[in-house]
Order: sequence, then C-alpha cells, then structure tokens
Amino acid sequence: SAHLISFLFKVIKDVVQSSHSGKRTRRATSSVTAVNDLVYIIDGSWSVGVSDFDTAKQWLINITSQFDISSHYTQVAVIQYSDTPRLEIPLGKHQGVAELIKAIRSISYLGGNTQTGRAIKFAVDHVFASSQRSNLVKNRIAVVVTDGKSQDDVVDASMEARAQSITVFAVGVGTEITTSELISIANKPSSTYVLYAEDYTTIDRIRDSMEQKLCEESVCPTRIPVASRDEKGFELMVGMNIQTKAKKIPGSLASETAYALAASTDITENTREIFPEGLPPSYVFVSTLRLKGISSKLPFDLWRVMSKDKAIQAAVTLSGKDKTVTFTTTSTTEKEQKAVFKTGFQVGTLYDGKWHQIKVLVRHLQVTGFLDDQRIQELMLTPVEPIYINGETQVSKRRGTDITVEIQKLRLYCDPHQSERETACEIYSPGPPGRVGLVGALGPKVSADSSPLHVANIAL
Repeated sequence: SAHLISFLFKVIKDVVQSSHSGKRTRRATSSVTAVNDLVYIIDGSWSVGVSDFDTAKQWLINITSQFDISSHYTQVAVIQYSDTPRLEIPLGKHQGVAELIKAIRSISYLGGNTQTGRAIKFAVDHVFASSQRSNLVKNRIAVVVTDGKSQDDVVDASMEARAQSITVFAVGVGTEITTSELISIANKPSSTYVLYAEDYTTIDRIRDSMEQKLCEESVCPTRIPVASRDEKGFELMVGMNIQTKAKKIPGSLASETAYALAASTDITENTREIFPEGLPPSYVFVSTLRLKGISSKLPFDLWRVMSKDKAIQAAVTLSGKDKTVTFTTTSTTEKEQKAVFKTGFQVGTLYDGKWHQIKVLVRHLQVTGFLDDQRIQELMLTPVEPIYINGETQVSKRRGTDITVEIQKLRLYCDPHQSERETACEIYSPGPPGRVGLVGALGPKVSADSSPLHVANIAL
C-alpha cells in the first residue's frame, strides 16, 4: 500500500505540474506578460511633501497593476531617495499584484535633499545586479521620478545604466525640474524617454503614456530606421522573409523595389518568431498597395495572426466586392470582433487600380482607418484579449484560397503617434516642374522622407 500511495502521489504531482506548464505555454501574450525587471526610483525629498508623495505612490500602483507580477513575468522594485537611496521593495520579493500594491502603500516618506545620481547608481550596482533572473530577463527598465534639480551629478550614473543595457525613463514633475538634466538621465530620443507632469495632482494624466511606453519597451525591442528617428516596431518584410521567398519586381517609384508573391508562395511564419511578446496595446499598421484586375474583387487578409487552432486574433482584410477594409481583433466577451471601414468614396478609391497607403491606428477601445493620409473613420472596440503566440502570422492570404500579391514593405509601429508622422509620400510622383503628381487618387500631404525604408507597396 505504501508503494501504491507513493505511485499515486507521483502521478498527481506530474499531472499538476503538466497542467501548470501547459497553462504557461498556452497563455495569451502581451506587454503585461513580458519578462521585465522594472525598478522605480522615486523622489522622497523635502520638496515633494507627504501628500504629493502619497499621490506618487498611487501613480505607481495604477501603472504597475497593468502587469503580470510573478517570477515568470514582471518583477518590480521600488527605491525611494533623498540624501541616500532606500530600497523599499527588492526585485522579486512580491509575487502578485495585490501583494505588491500593499507593499507600495506601506512605503513611508523620507524627506531630505535630492541626490538623484546616487539613487541611479544604487539601482545599477545593487538592485538590477541582484536579479535572480539575469539570464531570462529580456527588458531591464528604470523609471526615475523627480520634482527638482539633483544636488549631485546624474550623468555618470545614467551612462553606466545604459552601458549595462538598462533602459531609463525620466519623469519630471512640477516647475522646478531641469529639462537638460532629465534628458541626460533618460535614454534617447528624449521625446520617447522623458515625460512631464505639471504637478503631482496632474501626474495621473501621463499614466496612459507611461503605460504605453513601458509596454512598447517590453514588446517592441527592435527599431526601424525612419528619417532621423529609430521607431520601435516590426519590419514585417524582413520578419516574414518576403525578400527571400518572392520574386523582385519594380515598385511604385523608379527608386523602389517590390516583390511578387505567386499563389504558390507561402508567406507564413511562427508568431513567436515575429511577435515574441505579443502585440502592444496600441500600434499602427501601415502598408501602401495597389489593387487591380480580377484579384481586386476577391476578399483577402493583407495581414493576419492566427492562434494554434486557426482562430483569427488580428487581421486587416480587404474586399473589393464590398469596397471595405476590415480590422479584426480579439474580444473579452466574444471569439473575435470586427471593425469595418466602408465610408463611401474614400474607401472605394482603394480599389481603383492605383497606388494607395492604408494606415490602421489601433488604440484602447478604438480603431481609426486612414487612406492616403485622409482619416476615413473611427470605430469603437470592446476590451481585447492578449494574443496567443503559439500560432502563425501570415501575409496575403485568402481564406480558403491563396492569391497573388506584389509587396514592397509592410510594417507595424508600436508608437501610435507614428500615425501622425507617417505620410503617403511614396505614392507621390515628381510630375512636371512646379507641381506634384500623385500615383493614387488622394493625397494632399507631401513628406520630405522618401527613403526606400519608408515605403510599403503591395499590388495585385
């Protein structure tokens, strides 16, 4: 009987472990489930005051509660600093959001002078260095919150942080901050890594921005060269290996190159290879395309992400028959949800056989469609679920039948503001002297950025 009990115990243990392991591998993935070491470095000097310090703690709680706090995903540490830094919460001490929130609320206000550089050095030398997951962590992120000029040097400590691949955000609160100091603390570009709040009573207004930036850093480690900036995002032409799978052909302009995808060309990759941490909560899908011939009447998925059981988790679908563009995403209440852009002439011109640019701007609870820099329509979404990364990502697929497509570039930008910077310049032709020609039907804007890396072309 002792052997039987031992055997049954082993079987039960194996089943439980297998169940937990299966849940982890099947788990939906997004920025909230990314593997982060996240360290907050919070100003506790006299200029802050008890009331504003409590407000700053609530701001931390509001942001941190969006992440999955566990040994498998995000671990959080909190340092409060004034004359000296004080480690309030070590990395990995609290395994769960509720436990972490309780610990943040219990932090008592220090008071003292402002030694920001010393606090950053302490984070680098003692907190990040103490991580037990150094071989597993993909993202090491520090968020420095201060309401005034540091009384010591911040440059050396910040440079050392970046040298150790720690991404540093600087959050300045109030009117006593020094912009140049925040810029020297944070990573570049400062437009991404420096945030400002008027005072502590309004700091929660930048909560969404901070959440988005932290998610971008977690989910979008790659950079796409665009003009003078490096944008976070996914270069799908490269990630999907289109350049090696398809035949090279002329693009929309003489300086551009496209690729022909025959019906037999299979543009399919494992999602975990393209989006290893899932999709960010907000992003911009951009493509420039030309639809012509009978193929322009067939509905097809320009881009789609499928789960292992073939459920559509994200897709941009074009239908020449209905003159529509459809965005599909997940839903917390249904299997999927669709947003259909069909505002008359604007969408209809997409199917006129000329070059056009599509942008789909995805934000929390809304999605906006653009054609040739013109806003088509803004549609509402219900809350979405993170995607599963155990399936496949595909380009140019008709459900049931493949179609032939010619592609020059496909991109997904993690920063929603890239929608404002990204223009349809690639569909403009020089034209006669003194005027600008347009290959497509619309396009009142002209951009100086017409580099090959800025063009996304698809022709059918």
